[in-house]
Amino acid sequence: MPVIKKQSTKSSFTFQRNVAIFGILLFIAKLAAWKLTHSDAVFSDAMESTVNIIAAFMGLYALYLAAKPKDKEHPYGHGKVEFVTSGIEGALIIFAGIVIIIQSINSLVRGNIPEKLDWGILIIGVTALINYLLGYISYQKGLRHNSLVLQSSGRHLQSDTLSTVGVILSLILVYYTRLYWLDAVAAILFGGYIIFVGYKIIRKALSGIMDEADLELINRLAKFLNENRKTQWVDLHNTRIQQFGSGLHIDAHLTLPWYFELREAHDEMEEVYKLIAENTERHIEFNFHLDDCKPFSCQICQLAECPVRQHDFVKRIEWTRETISQQDKHRLHSDKSTPSGHISKHPEQ
Repeated sequence: MPVIKKQSTKSSFTFQRNVAIFGILLFIAKLAAWKLTHSDAVFSDAMESTVNIIAAFMGLYALYLAAKPKDKEHPYGHGKVEFVTSGIEGALIIFAGIVIIIQSINSLVRGNIPEKLDWGILIIGVTALINYLLGYISYQKGLRHNSLVLQSSGRHLQSDTLSTVGVILSLILVYYTRLYWLDAVAAILFGGYIIFVGYKIIRKALSGIMDEADLELINRLAKFLNENRKTQWVDLHNTRIQQFGSGLHIDAHLTLPWYFELREAHDEMEEVYKLIAENTERHIEFNFHLDDCKPFSCQICQLAECPVRQHDFVKRIEWTRETISQQDKHRLHSDKSTPSGHISKHPEQ
């Protein structure tokens, strides 16, 4: 099973550790602001920071496991743990949102009056700036290293920044209008937003755990393979892509002329591997199955110098997301009642 472009997670681990440390410091600052102001909006911001801390340490553990080599119990490695930890992070975010809403409703009923809002605005403003910078760097680093942990951590920190900006605006509004009930209402709105962010993170984590097809990735794969295909690559079908942490596992069936010798067929398969590897920065494992062409393959085969051709070439099958994902070999209907070029899903012969 060939492996191409393995990437180190050492720098990702170090950065995630720094995110965890900053998370603790920012939580302490927000907790101090809440104690000082008794503001529900500030409380909502502090509650989300507790989730930041837990998520950061979970992300550290996920990166540690994902970096471990394959073993007998985990033949595909440990990369899937990133989806699990991201899902738990999303659940914690939803829980924090629910707690914020409950606390805010209680304060609204009691008629809570926040204090020293000017200090609260200053402290929360500084934490917002730091959070945004950490989130931006984390997300960009996650994109470069294809790390779901760093991407979800970055998005969470950036969403935390947006909610913090909302907290600051609500505190300014309450400070100047003295409409103290707005503080609790703003916190309820922020709680709802946090729940929505948590849902999105869980949705993405579940799609990875359940190997949901990445349509954009398959589209890109089909596009550059179609643009660079050789005439001896008769057909490509049953293509599947799975994500394991930052890496990919690609299965496919490649049809070649039946008279190719084993070494020649293997070289063609290696050419496909290299083509895919050159068009992605991901760590990739390949598991290709080589098929021999059948008589019906002649109608879609562009190999003009084929010495054993039984039928004339009729039409090239463009490799798209739909066609390369088809389970069976492609063939054209010979029935005159069927439009020429229609792709059928007949069983392989």
